[in-house]
Parts: sequence; structure tokens; C-alpha cells
Amino acid sequence: MAYMIEGETGPWEIVVGLEVHAQVISNAKLFSGAATAFGADPNSQVSFVDAAFPGMLPVINEMCVEQAVRTGLGLKAKINLESVFARKNYFYADLPQGYQISQYEKPLVGEGQVIVDLPDGRSTVVGIERLHVEQDAGKSMHDQHPTKSCIDLNRSGIALMEIVSKPDIRSPDEAGAYLRKLRSILRYLGTCDGNMEEGSMRADVNVSVRKSGESYRTRCEIKNVNSVRFVMQSIEIEAKRQIEVYESGGSVDQETRLFDPGKGETRSMRSKEHAHDYRYFPDPDLLPLKLKPDYVARIKDTLPELPDEKKDRFVRDYGLSPYDAGVLVVDRASADFFESVAKGRDSKLAANWVMGDFFGALNSTGKTIETSPVSAAQLGELIDLISDGTLSGRLAKDVFALMVETSKAPSVLVEEKGLKQVTDTGAIEAVIDQVMAANADKVTEYRSGKDKLFGFFVGQVMKASQGKANPGMVNDLLKSKLAG
Repeated sequence: MAYMIEGETGPWEIVVGLEVHAQVISNAKLFSGAATAFGADPNSQVSFVDAAFPGMLPVINEMCVEQAVRTGLGLKAKINLESVFARKNYFYADLPQGYQISQYEKPLVGEGQVIVDLPDGRSTVVGIERLHVEQDAGKSMHDQHPTKSCIDLNRSGIALMEIVSKPDIRSPDEAGAYLRKLRSILRYLGTCDGNMEEGSMRADVNVSVRKSGESYRTRCEIKNVNSVRFVMQSIEIEAKRQIEVYESGGSVDQETRLFDPGKGETRSMRSKEHAHDYRYFPDPDLLPLKLKPDYVARIKDTLPELPDEKKDRFVRDYGLSPYDAGVLVVDRASADFFESVAKGRDSKLAANWVMGDFFGALNSTGKTIETSPVSAAQLGELIDLISDGTLSGRLAKDVFALMVETSKAPSVLVEEKGLKQVTDTGAIEAVIDQVMAANADKVTEYRSGKDKLFGFFVGQVMKASQGKANPGMVNDLLKSKLAG
């Protein structure tokens, strides 16, 4: 069912397109050799080119081009063998040249697509309009001095990929799922780290609304939104604002707006510029970028298995549900960890442990897979101890908690703590006899027809054995003894 917002005049449909700016993973900037490390002292990573000193000429960084081509291939997009860098002219304090080197009519990457898995289990396809390469601007800082603004040019000249979607997104949830999927693909490819908190991935959100069956209405662009949650919130808030404008008899102006998450509102920033306002023209200092087909083919040969293909393989080879497979492949490290644990073992049991207790432990301890106190080999060994009957499911959870705490192997902990499952029939029968003797009245009630008391007896036996008795054997022996 389509996502609609209810207004006074009935339901309205949201139309969204996203322009995602993804910082290219590269040790140097797009047109200079300056470093790109995050968190460096202000203006410590600036070349004469980045600072627009007179006579300084840009020289393209081939690594940045390769990363953009790799991204285009990962998005199943057309790679244009000839593209052109253009000057996008505008004047702002953090843009030393007075223009940004970008791409306009002839981008490096053309149309592609992203398959998006939605929370309700459906999938949808979001089209990619284009991917073009451009240099980032610097950063204006307004909190360093009581009366003056300061400029940090460390970001000036850093390579960005602007990934422009088609207006195929119809809800905040779809926008969030698209961003998460795009980030996952970029991380698999190793072309952008997707860290929105550090500004290496941010989105301009184009929002409009319309009545069902109408053509597109005027859109507004919400600039530089830096988290998935804020993108989703800004869409909802801006859509409601536009609906109120239309229903009060007004018209929506095409403009650029800012999202204020604290106040829960979007605010007008400036009227939306058109292409002619930027006076685009080919950069005279840069020749057209021409690629050979075999260059693109070589890059294609180095692509890793991407999330969609990996998900299909997990469903096919490991017998996982599409949902479980989708969860595991979101992050490449998670997928690799699962495969290590599942190798030669019950894959569904491995998936349950990885997605359940293991992910839960990472969340509660603030660890990542790379810094996890429990290795894939150790978790695999724990599953082996469950499979061979050494540990019950309950005991395994106790052992896992100790593994998180100590980083010790499960076999060592089982030995140290005496946690081995009891599978000796005589020992379990002895515990059952004690429990029945201590609860003779309930034994009588059970035998008179109160079958629901069986769970009580199981619980008492497990408690008396400190959880060590084999649950299957407890059930069988209890039924036999209670039957009299």
C-alpha cells in the first residue's frame, strides 16, 4: 500500500529524490597531492591548488577516477568513456577559486539502479540518474571567534561523488532504506566509508507532494542533511509544510531549505538556483576525461561480491530466509564473520547466534566486529559444543556471556566453571526423584489430570541441576516417572 499523508483535502503522495555526496576514499585530493585525513588541524592539509594561488593548475588524481568508476559499476550503471569537467561558478567565503570544478552535461557515470529492501519485506528499485565527480569546498566556522567567521580549507579540493537518484522514493522509510543500502554498497566497494557523522556522506533531499495521479509539483531542496534519521524526519516535516501551503491556497516556491532537527522544522535558505545561474562551462585547464573500455573492464574484474549477490548466495547455499540473509550482508565484516562461523556447521544455528547473542553483545559493549572480544573461531567452537551435546542452549548462553567478559575459549570456560551438560541417565533420574519427593502434592495433581504442571517439574529439575541437565533427557525421563 502506498504511503500517503492525510491532509484536510484528503491524502497526498510524497515524491523524493536524493543527491548523495560521498567522499572518495583516497589519500590525496581530486586535483592536488594534499592529504585527506579527517580531524587534522585546520588548514594543515592545503596545497597552493586548493587555496587557489594564482597560476596553480589542477592535475587529476587517477585513484579518484578509478574509485568513481568502481562505484558506477557497483550501481549497475553506464560508464561514460568520455566525460568533461566544468566550472560551476558561485561565490562563497570557503570557495577560494570562486568556482567549483564539477561535471555538468557529460558526467563520468550515467543511469543505474539500487534495489532497496523495505522494513515490511517488500523490495523496490530506485533509479540512479547519474554520478559525477567534483571537488568539495572548504568549511566556514562561526564558533571560533566572537565577531568573526573562520575558514578551514582542509576539505577544499577533496574528491566527492555526487550520486543523484531519480524521483522514485515515496516515503521516509524508503529514503532511509535507500541511503542505508547505498552506504552498504559503497563500503563493500571500498570507495567511501559512509561515515555521515564525519561528513564523508551527506544528502541533499528534494521533496515535493502531489495528489494521486497528478504530474510532479514544485520541489524544494533540503541541503546537507547528515544522518539517515534526519533525512527521514526532514522529508516528513517538509511534506507536511508543503501540504499546508497548498491547502491554504498558496503555492510552493522552488527553493533551498535547511533542516533544524532541534526545532523540527525546515527553513528557507535561498531561492533555488538554476543551471544558468552557475554559468557552467568546460574547465579550460582540464582536458576531457577519456577512458578505454579495457580500463573499465579491468576495474570490473576487481569488484567484490556485492550485497545483493551475497544475499542471494546466503539464501541459496545456507538455506537462510531472505530477511536473515539481508541482515547479515548489510556489512561486509558481518557477512564474513557469519561465513567463518557457519563453515561446516548448522548454518541456521550459526545465523541465530551471530544475529542474536553476538550482535547483542557488540551493541551492549560498544564494540565492532574488528574489536570483538569473541572471535568467529570461538563462536564456532561454542556451536560445536551445543551440537555434540556438551552444552545445552541455556548453558551455552551462560558460557557466551563469560566469553564476552574474558575472551577465553568456550572449552576452557566449560572446564574452569564445571558447566558441562549432564547426560548421565542415573544422575538426572536422581534429581527427578528429589524434585518429585519434594513436591508430592503436585505429583498427585499431575496424575489426576493437571498436565500443565509438567512445565513446573521441568523447571524444578533444571533449577536443581543448575541448568546442566540435558533438557531432552529431562523431558523423556520425567514423562516416564510422572506416569507412575
